[in-house]
Amino acid sequence: METVPDPDEVVHEPSREFVESTNVYEFMQTYGIDDYDELVERTTSDVEGVDESGVEWFWDTMPEYLDIDFYEAYDRVRDDADGPQFSEWYPGGELNLAHNVVDRHAAVDSDTRNKVACLWEGEPGDIREITYHELARQSNKVANYLESTGVDTGDTVGLYMPMVPEVVSILYGCFKVGAIAVPIFSGFGVDATATRIEDSECSVLFTGDGFYRRGSPITLKESADEAIAEAGHVEHTVVYDRLGDDADVPWDDDRDEWWDDAVAPRSDDYDTKSLPSSQESMLLYSSGTTGKPKGIVHTHAGVQMQCAKEIYFGFDHKPSDRFFWVSDIGWMMGPWTLIGNHTFGGTVFMYEGAPDYPEPDRFWKMIDRHSLSTFGISPTAIRALRKHGDEWVDEHDLSSIRLLGSTGEPWDPESWQWFYEHVGGGEAPIINISGGTEICGCFLMPMPTEPLKPTSLGGPGLGMDIDIVNEAGESIADTHERGFLVARDSCPSTTKSLWEGDERYLDEYWSTWPDLWDHGDWAQKDEDGFWFLHGRADDALNVAGRKVGPAEIEGVLTEHEAVNQAAAVGVPDDTTGTAVVAYVVLEPGAEPSEELRDELSAVIGEEHGKPFRPREILFVSDLPKTQSGKIIRRAISSLYQGEELGDMSSIENPAALDEIRDAS
Repeated sequence: METVPDPDEVVHEPSREFVESTNVYEFMQTYGIDDYDELVERTTSDVEGVDESGVEWFWDTMPEYLDIDFYEAYDRVRDDADGPQFSEWYPGGELNLAHNVVDRHAAVDSDTRNKVACLWEGEPGDIREITYHELARQSNKVANYLESTGVDTGDTVGLYMPMVPEVVSILYGCFKVGAIAVPIFSGFGVDATATRIEDSECSVLFTGDGFYRRGSPITLKESADEAIAEAGHVEHTVVYDRLGDDADVPWDDDRDEWWDDAVAPRSDDYDTKSLPSSQESMLLYSSGTTGKPKGIVHTHAGVQMQCAKEIYFGFDHKPSDRFFWVSDIGWMMGPWTLIGNHTFGGTVFMYEGAPDYPEPDRFWKMIDRHSLSTFGISPTAIRALRKHGDEWVDEHDLSSIRLLGSTGEPWDPESWQWFYEHVGGGEAPIINISGGTEICGCFLMPMPTEPLKPTSLGGPGLGMDIDIVNEAGESIADTHERGFLVARDSCPSTTKSLWEGDERYLDEYWSTWPDLWDHGDWAQKDEDGFWFLHGRADDALNVAGRKVGPAEIEGVLTEHEAVNQAAAVGVPDDTTGTAVVAYVVLEPGAEPSEELRDELSAVIGEEHGKPFRPREILFVSDLPKTQSGKIIRRAISSLYQGEELGDMSSIENPAALDEIRDAS
């Protein structure tokens, strides 16, 4: 068991040589910016003697600096006459995401025409390479198919697809015709899929017969059919054949077509549409672990600028990079990865299957085999992989990694340090980011030029006017107290609204304080300027009138040398209103005991006070998670209380629910 690092100590200090090699350093030199604090201020705040605000100045520099093409130049960087809630970015301009991410890189005179755009590995070990030329031809075929079905600008198209390279051409084909792509997580069951089809009213749905997961074929088509029957709207279903003879595929002759019949024969020539900056590009749904999923509306200009900016500066894109982020096309990080890297003609690595199949070193083998340079994953997934032991990682050559990435939830210092040392070799910075589907990007994001403390998120992303406020909406960032993470301004990728209308959009994000975006996270800035997150404010455990985030309880538990993972939930209590119940996954070699329970409870009492000592600490071997690695606390709380679970189709490991139920 390893020593827990001190979260107050700087662990990573980039070398001068590395700093001066970065894209963000070059940007600072170009504009005479001396240090990181000045960089953040210059890109977010008003500067004396400069007419534009820092936010507007920065976003005005991005199209030219990042070489993003507009078909028609924009009139001004934004129109915020209706306030930050409804800012229109790059009004008067016309562009198309597909032109920037594929067409220009596939041009006859382009150096990237025959470069690999997508490197893919299936779980059984099959490998495919798709060049930009091939991607452009296939995206054009998708566009021509869509127009043959009557899909036009502003129409919605569903993607309920396995993670195969074709998802890239479907996404870009939608962009080409001006359709709104609606990615749906391939792990969703019938109810969750139907909800998204019904809400978006898509007439075309792309799906597959299935995919491979932990050595077995997982079928999709039957779930797609049931979801369509429940939701309606879908008139055309295109089915990609991934499983071949491994699948028995239900079929509707009036609606269904195989990919090879519907798309493959189409012309590979298409004239990508020129679209207004504010034209909708994607409808991304929040994960929906509580309440009705929110349909988040993104534009062509918005996601283009945000994704490209973050990959170029935060992840220091280089032409030789091979970028792998563990995600699905149905989560924000899927489109974010593709759009951001493909803007610069980069290579994205995609993987179909489970992280621990056939053995716990699958990721490390792929990094070694394909010389991947950037690797992003959730903290929960790292905690699960670390549990298998160091030897699974250490026997592979991971020296190709330049940068690591993480998102989705707060880290614990021990797992962060393990990731840094064993996967990153003690050299690659962990670009720990936090934002949301609502901006298809990050509010907080460290630059690779900066030192890092364990679990820190660095500070505000470039062009992101972010603050921490108290319950009155007053800034407390510089007091170093914990408060609410807010945005004081919009950015180009801020959702235009929610698909169901402005009322819920304003209520969800802009109603807590005037003209402040309430993101719902607890945040803190320490004395050295490092920002940290403490979990969701709306997950707060209100015990005897005092509030603490479950992530803070979990953080105390995972700092113990015997604990690998933890989940804390609140349950009703007659005395305190709410009591804490904790579920704990132990490190290999650690054994459950009453003595360990008492020890863990005492540590929580010392750190947060006696009222927060758990009513029960229950030992399990796994915690229920989404495929993106988030622990589903709602399900844990419901199981403890004997309540109905509702739709659990997004869960990655259903067997964990049975273990939670038994332990409870």
